[in-house]
Parts: sequence; C-alpha cells; structure tokens
Amino acid sequence: MNDVLQLKGTFEQKSSTGRPGAPKLAANTIVKSEDLSNLHADLVNLLQFWNSQEIITGSLVSVYYNKVVAKSNRINGFLSSSVSANSSIVGSKFSNPGTKPKHIIIHYVPLATIHSSIDSVKKALRILNEKFDGSISDKVFNEGESVESINFNHYSFTKSKFQNIIVDSSHVERFGIEIPSVESEKNSIITLYNTNVDAKKLLKQLGIRVQDTSFLNDSTVLLDPVDLNVLLQKAPYLVAMATEDLSELVPSDFVEPLEAQQALIPKPQNEPIIGVIDTLFDDRVYFSEWVEAHNMIAKDIPIEQRDYHHGTAVSSIIVDGANINPNLDDGCGRFRVRHFGVATRKAFSSFSIIRSIKEIIAGNRDIRVWNLSLGSNEEVNRNFISAEAAVLDQIQFENDVIFVIAGTNKNSQDDQSISKRIGSPADSINSIIVNSVDSQGNPATYSRQGIVLSFFTKPDVCYYGGSPGRYIKVCMPQGEAQVSGTSYAAPWIARKLSYLIDIIGLSKEIAKALLIDAAAGWEASTDFPDIALKGHGIVPIRIEEIIQSPSDEIKFVVSGISEKYDTYNYSFPVPISDNKYPFIAKATLCYFPKCSRNQGVDYTNTELDIYFGRLDDKGSMKSINDNKQSIPEKDHYLFEENARRLFRKWDNVKRISEKVKQQPQGKKVYENRMWGMSIKTKERLSRRDGDGIHFGVVVTLKEIRGVNRIEDFIHQCSLSGWLVNRINVENRLDIYQIANEEITFD
Repeated sequence: MNDVLQLKGTFEQKSSTGRPGAPKLAANTIVKSEDLSNLHADLVNLLQFWNSQEIITGSLVSVYYNKVVAKSNRINGFLSSSVSANSSIVGSKFSNPGTKPKHIIIHYVPLATIHSSIDSVKKALRILNEKFDGSISDKVFNEGESVESINFNHYSFTKSKFQNIIVDSSHVERFGIEIPSVESEKNSIITLYNTNVDAKKLLKQLGIRVQDTSFLNDSTVLLDPVDLNVLLQKAPYLVAMATEDLSELVPSDFVEPLEAQQALIPKPQNEPIIGVIDTLFDDRVYFSEWVEAHNMIAKDIPIEQRDYHHGTAVSSIIVDGANINPNLDDGCGRFRVRHFGVATRKAFSSFSIIRSIKEIIAGNRDIRVWNLSLGSNEEVNRNFISAEAAVLDQIQFENDVIFVIAGTNKNSQDDQSISKRIGSPADSINSIIVNSVDSQGNPATYSRQGIVLSFFTKPDVCYYGGSPGRYIKVCMPQGEAQVSGTSYAAPWIARKLSYLIDIIGLSKEIAKALLIDAAAGWEASTDFPDIALKGHGIVPIRIEEIIQSPSDEIKFVVSGISEKYDTYNYSFPVPISDNKYPFIAKATLCYFPKCSRNQGVDYTNTELDIYFGRLDDKGSMKSINDNKQSIPEKDHYLFEENARRLFRKWDNVKRISEKVKQQPQGKKVYENRMWGMSIKTKERLSRRDGDGIHFGVVVTLKEIRGVNRIEDFIHQCSLSGWLVNRINVENRLDIYQIANEEITFD
C-alpha cells in the first residue's frame, strides 16, 4: 500500500480576460412579434396589479423561462434600468420539478422599471415589424448586418437594448406573480421576499404583531396559524417559502433490547472531541466519563426515560463503536463526545432547534466535527432548502466546522416499496449526508432518497446502518441494544472525519474529498436512483483504505484558496515510461460555498469548476473529463441542463474521472511534460462571494500496468518545487500525542 501524499505549493491567480460579446440567439431559434406582444400584455397586467396595492412600494415580478436557464441567459433587456436585472433577483424555483424543470426567477423592482420595460418592448416590437416583417431568425439576427443597418435613433432606442429584448424573448415564456401553496393549520416557518422593508414593520402593517424572538433572521419568522392566515389573505405574494415548524423524529427502524452488560473502558485522555446534537444523554452508562452532556430542553417540557435512548445510542457509537461492533472496527480508536440534548423523542420545534444549534456552535469553537442524527419525517421541498439546512450551511461557510447528518428514515408505517424523499436537515449542501446500506451493500429498506433541488447529490455517501440479521449494536440506558437506521450510520462517518481532521491534521475540504473519493472508487454510478439512494458510494470500513492507496496508484491531495477567476498550477510532474504517461486519472474537488436560501433553487452562490490534465503544445489543458465549459468558442456551447448533468455545474462536490478500460493505452507526451490543474471561479450573483473560498482536491493516478511509481513521482515533485509530505498514520499519531501532552512545570 502507498501512503496518500500531501503536496504543498503555490497556486497562481489570474483574473478573467473574457468579455461578453453581442447577444446571440440559440441555433434554430425564431422570435416572432406575437412573442413580444404576449410579454408586453403580461407587463401591462402586472403594472395594473401593483398600482392597485399599497403594501409595498415596488413590485414582485416572476419571470417564467422555457428551460433551466444559465446565468448568461437570464433577462438582460427586460427589468433592467440603472442596474442589471440580475441584481434585483429575490428568489428562484422550478416549475415541474422532478420531471422537465423550467426556471421561475422572481425579481423585486420599482414600478418605474416595469414602465420602462413596457416602453422598451413596444419599441422592439415596432422595429421587428417594420424591419423584419414580424419575425427574426438566429441566422439573420446573429450575422449582425441586418441589425447594424437600422437607424436606432429614429426609434429613440439603442441597438444593445433591441438585441437584449429579442434574446430575452427567446428564453421567456411569460411574466406573472407567484402565489404559494401553503397549509395554514400549524405553526409555520415563513420566509418573506426581500422588498427592502423591515419584515417586522411589514407584518405590523398587515396587522400581525410578532416578538423579536420569533425571527430566525431578517426575513424568516415563526407564525401561528391565525397570523399566517392573515398574511395569506392580505399579501400571499410576499411569501417566498413556508414549512411546518413541528417535525416528527423517526430515529430508528428497529430496536431490540438485549441483556444489560457492563463493558470495560479506560479513562479518557486527550482523544479528539466530536459534538453530538441529539436527544438527551443518560450518564449512567458505562462510557459516561467520555461524554460531557448538556441538557438544552426547556424546563417546562416533560421528559420521559425513552427520551434518552436515541442520543445515548448515537454517542455510544462515537465513543466505543469499534469495540461494540468488531465487524465495523474502523481503526480510528475512541473519541470523546460533547453531547447536547435539544429534542425529545416526540415531535419537536425545528425553529427552537435551529436557535439552539446556533448557540451551541458559537459557544464550542474547539469542536470541528458535529454529528446530527435528528431528522424530519416530512419530505424536503423541491424548490427550496429547509430553514434548518440553510442555517447549517451558513455555519459551515462562516466557521471551520463540518456537520455529519443522517439521511432520515422511512417509518415503520410507510410502504417500504414506495420511494420517499429525504427530510430536513438532510438537504444541507455543505454537510455530509449519510444514508444506510445493508451488509451486502444494498440500500437499506428504510432509506429515503435525494436528490435535492432536482440537482444536488444528496446523500453524499452511505454506510452500514443496520438491517435484519445484521443490526448495529449500541449502548442504551437499559444496556446493549440492536438497532438500524441512518441515525446509526452517520456516527461512523463522524468518527472517520474527526480522525482525518483532528488527528491527521487535514482541512475539512480535504477530509470530505477523501471520504467521497474513497466511497466512489473508479466505477461509481452517477445514474438515478443509485446516486439518490447511495450518493457517491459506500465509505470503506477501515481508515487505512481512505488514507492509503494500492501500490499501483499514486494518490495526492492539494489545497488552495480562490482569490480570482482562475486559480492554477501547471507543474504536476506525472511520471513517464516509454515516452507515454502510463496512467488513468481521477480527481475529487470539495469546497464550502456561501449559500442564499432566498434564491430558491439557485442556492449556491459560487461555482468552482475543475480542470486537470496534460498541457498540449499550444499550452491548452486537455482535461481528463473533456471539460470545455470555459473555452470561449461557439462549438463548445452547452445548455445549462447538460452542464449540470455532465460537469455538476454549481455543485460543491465535483468528481472527474477517466474510465477504466480492459486494455488501456498510455497517453501522448507533449513538449511541455507537466500536467496542470485549474480552478475557475464563477459567481451567481453580482458580488464576489467566492473571494477567499478554500478548496481541497484529491487526485489519483492509476498505473495501467500495475507498476508502483510513487518514489519517482515524489522525486520529480521535489524537483518541481513541491513540498511533499506522506500522510503516514504512525507519524501523524505521534505528532498528535506530542501536541496534546499536558506539561507540568516544577
């Protein structure tokens, strides 16, 4: 086995040199005067509606597109004034999510902007009728000569405005107002669109008075059924998202108590601490010295003995899981736990738990890895991230922490043959979401499925969570028990993450990438429903299988920070044999982007696009997955749906890989013998949320003839300016022990 290598060097930074050209119509597109007339009528109706209401000073306009639209194809002529239309976006969703999705993007604009758009479309319609007989094709429009010949001063219009209106019309089906479908029988967490008015003031204007403690942030508030009904009657268009506050916890699929046993365990020393947020912990169990427990449940809530079962069982896996379950001994040892009881086994308030989690993380900065095995029985919404998940994503963007979250279970009353979407907070994008498999590697019968927002790969990975005939053994207050559920798969992944981060000393980006890379292997399926149930694959049991690789593989990790559009290094010295590169390659990229829940389905603000491969004689990179998204040539154009499907555009985990062939051949060696890596940074919104974002990449080179070339690679890396460290378990353990020794001065 070879150790995984850690390469430390400098990534260069380069700003984007590309400038957008003139707007173009897609191939085989025709824009007709009736298209513009229909959009004009929509805008007139919107103006009449918003003139008749006095609740907000501006207007909410929903733009219904005819496809999943790329940022470059969002409207640029309509709803633009002194600022771009992109800067006025306050939400987005999909029509027909799960079948053939199409974007619906919501803007908040002044009434004057609608007036201006009405005037613009009238002028564009006049030009289209007078100069093009009411119809213009992509061939006529894109060649430019016909457009250039027009005297736009005669129409008091500009060429660019005309071009933008025509191109916008080819992407937009209609304009309208989104009215949400909301159940109002229970307390609900409501998010309002940003209309530049304080939400508390806005609700007061509607006759709804709420306390400051009912606000989760500036736009999200907890409302009871009476107040929610008032809001829906007077101004339903203000509601961007709504979810029920009460969530039913379904912690496990099966629990079978066994005889109580008093296991032996040494006293804790300086082991890493994993944070657990769960139901209560019973300090009468044999490993209680390893757990620092905190009860955060309100004193007026009655507590029963069963409220200690789930949380105690989860912590028992983190502390002593390998000893209780020898078949799942991961080689990670034991971990201490700081346990926060925030819920009972019955229904709980999501709103209260969110507030508790924010308080917990703020007061426990020393913990890097957190386990959260609580989840909702309700399915996640197809058009927005849950409030719970959004808070977790924000915490992970702002702090050097990572959450491991159970993928949630079907309950025993559910028809096990019918698929059920995962429940919150398993829709958290930055977290690692863990589903369960049985001992044969098949999805557990109680597994619920992703994906999230019709696109994001959730769960991330899967692990052994117990199944009939091979349950997970845990310690509960009454003694040893056998259980199954995603709740008991997640703690095993938390153990591995803490080992990689707290003991080995890796960043959370690299640790997450290593887990996903190890789970995926070389042949991981990307097809539905495989990826919806198992994510990127099953994480290996032994930690050595994650931080070591077979002798015919060279696996190395690199880290960097994106500061400009292109973050690159072109000095990876892949070994050569017989004037060929005798390798196939794969790479896994992970990063933790800032997210915007109010943007709906367009949730992640920053896209990191990875390119890795040989440098040809022209200095261009031949990326191993033939990725050409950032090459500014017409024949490389990709529809947004294909960019997301093929290259995981906007996903914060990217896996690129060459296929393993029966008789692989070596690759051509160019004059420049180095390989390169380039990380392109793109922003969804009109701000630089990606500046300073950290990323981690795991690269694997597999020798096609089975030869071990790691020493040659290390030697060449040193000559090329890289600092190479072996991730050696024994050495890292020694360093960890020395760093955490208590020194007593005489």
